[in-house]
Amino acid sequence: MHDRADNHVTPPAGTRPAAAPDFEQLFRAMPGQYMILDLDMNYVDANAAYCASVEQPLENFIGRNVFEAFPPTGEGGRQIEESLRRVAVTGVAETLPLVTYPIPRPGGGFMMKHWSCVHLPLFDAQGRVAYVAQNAVDVTELQQLKTIAYGPEAGAPARGESDLFQRAQQITEVNDFLAAEMRGLRDMFMQAPGFMAVLTGPDLTFALANNAYQQLIGHRPVIGRPLADALPEVRDQGFIELLQGVMAERKPFIGEAVGLSLQRTPDGPPEERFVDFIYQPIDGPDGQVAGVFVEGSDVTARVIGDRQQKLLLDELNHRVKNTLATVQAIADQTLRTNADPTHFRRDFEARLMALSATHDLLTATSWRSAPLRDVAQQEFRPYGAERYSLEGPPVALSSAETLALGMLFHELATNAAKHGALSSGAGVVEVTWGLEPDGALAIDWRERGGPPVTPPSRRGFGSRLIERSLGQLGGAARLDYDPAGVRCHIRMPLAGAGPA
Repeated sequence: MHDRADNHVTPPAGTRPAAAPDFEQLFRAMPGQYMILDLDMNYVDANAAYCASVEQPLENFIGRNVFEAFPPTGEGGRQIEESLRRVAVTGVAETLPLVTYPIPRPGGGFMMKHWSCVHLPLFDAQGRVAYVAQNAVDVTELQQLKTIAYGPEAGAPARGESDLFQRAQQITEVNDFLAAEMRGLRDMFMQAPGFMAVLTGPDLTFALANNAYQQLIGHRPVIGRPLADALPEVRDQGFIELLQGVMAERKPFIGEAVGLSLQRTPDGPPEERFVDFIYQPIDGPDGQVAGVFVEGSDVTARVIGDRQQKLLLDELNHRVKNTLATVQAIADQTLRTNADPTHFRRDFEARLMALSATHDLLTATSWRSAPLRDVAQQEFRPYGAERYSLEGPPVALSSAETLALGMLFHELATNAAKHGALSSGAGVVEVTWGLEPDGALAIDWRERGGPPVTPPSRRGFGSRLIERSLGQLGGAARLDYDPAGVRCHIRMPLAGAGPA
C-alpha cells in the first residue's frame, strides 16, 4: 500500500496538463462578482457571486439591458454607465475605486450599495471589442462598518486607512476629470460641422460616427458593423480599397469633390453626393495601424452650383453669338431693302427694340421660359387693346422659341402697321393658338378691316427671317395674302416647358 503522496507525480517544468482547465466552471465558481455585457449593454452572462450580491437569479438578466435591470441613478450610476460605454468603444480597461449605486430589491424598494468596479474589454479573434466584463466588489459592509466606527461625520481615520482612502479619492478625482474631458471631446466630435468617423480593424468596423456622418448616410445604424455590411452600396465604388491602401501604406489620402452614390433613405433610390475628405491612418498601442480616421464635408451643393454656373456661362456665350448673328442679319437685310438712311434707321431700330423686348421677357425668368401670350402682346401695346385679340391656352416657351416667335410677331405686326389691318383705324388683328394631338403648337394670325391686300412682288426680309427662325426649331409658317386681310399659319414643335 502506498499513500496518496507516493502516487503524486510532478509534471516536468515547461509542460502543461493534458486537459485544459474548464474556464466556464472557473467563471461560475469565482468568489468575485462578474458579469459580461455585449456592446449594446445587454447581459450575456453573470456568475453566482454576482447573482447573490444583487439578490436575483441569472434568468432575470440574460438578454436584458443592464441599465433597464438597474437604472443608473445619481453620480455613481452615471460613472458606471459612462465607464462601461467607454471601454466598449476604446478597448481600454478602467477602474472605479468607489461608487455608490442603489439597486432594486426583489420585493420592492431599493438598497444602497457601494462598489469597487473594474471594467475589462473582451476581444474577438480579429482583435475587436466584442464584450465588456465587469468585476464588481461589493464594499457596502466595509462602508457601513466605517460609518458605525466613525459616525457619519467621522474624524480622522487610522493612518493606513487614511492613505488608502486618499489614494482612492485621488483616483476617483482623476477619473472624474478624464470622464468630463472625454465627454467634452465626444460632444465636440459629435457636433462638428464636418463628417467624422473612426474605422478599426482589417474589415474597417465602425467605432465612431458623428452627427454629420450619420446625416450623410441617412442615419443608419453602423457602430460595430464592418463598412461593407453597414453601407453595402459603397462596395463597388472604390472606397474600401482606398481605406485598405491607407492602412497598408500608412499614408493619408485626400479626395476633392469625389462623387459617390448613397442610399440615404431605407426604400429610396441612391443619391449622388460629392465630398471632400481625408483618410488618416491611426496607429495602435503596438505601433501598427489599427484603423482609419475619416473626416470631410459634403460639397454636393457647391459642385452642383459650379456645374450650373458653367452651363449658364456656356449658354450665355451661345446666346451672345446667336444674338450678334441675328443683329448682323437684321442690319444686312434692312440695308438691302431700305436704301434711304432714314428708313433704314427706323426699321433697324424697331427690330432691335423687338429683340430687346423679347430678351427682357426671358431675363425675368433667368432665360428659362416666357409665356406665349406675353410674347405676342408686347407687339400690340402701341396700338390699344381694341385693335387686337389674343386667345389660347397658357403655353410656356423655351428661350429659343421665345426669340423666334418674338421676331415673327414683330415682322407681322410691322407689316400690318405699314400695309395691313393696323394701318387704318378700323382694322384689327386676331391671334389664336392651341396644342395639336402630337404636342405641336399651332398659331393663326388673321387680319381684318384693313385696306385690300395685294401680294408682294418679291419676298422681303420679314418673310426670310420668319422662315429662318422657325426652320431652326423644326417649325414652318404659311403666309396667305387674302384680299380681306393677311393670314399666317404657324406650326412649331415645343421643345421647351410646353403647357403652362
